[in-house]
Amino acid sequence: MSEEREDSLHKQRLNAIVSGRVQGVGFRYFVLQQAVRLGLTGWVRNLDDGISVEVLAEGGTADLQELLVALHEGPNASYVRDVKSHFWPASGEFHEFDIRF
Repeated sequence: MSEEREDSLHKQRLNAIVSGRVQGVGFRYFVLQQAVRLGLTGWVRNLDDGISVEVLAEGGTADLQELLVALHEGPNASYVRDVKSHFWPASGEFHEFDIRF
């Protein structure tokens, strides 16, 4: 088995909805910085409800867990009230992490 194929078997997908004061406070840029630092792929976006941000990230389990911890903390100007998260097998469809508008 190739190293790339073996590595893809250990990757997962994290989908998280973060609510609180997370829009207009640099939360998406904070998530982008954390994801890039951890080598994750996927995206982050504001939701239309005005109080939530959605994160879809793929990578190693330990890196996703570290991102999840960061989502609970957020940047200084934010206030995270709740984080709902689910894990699935990674799809491998992303090549980078970006902010969606």
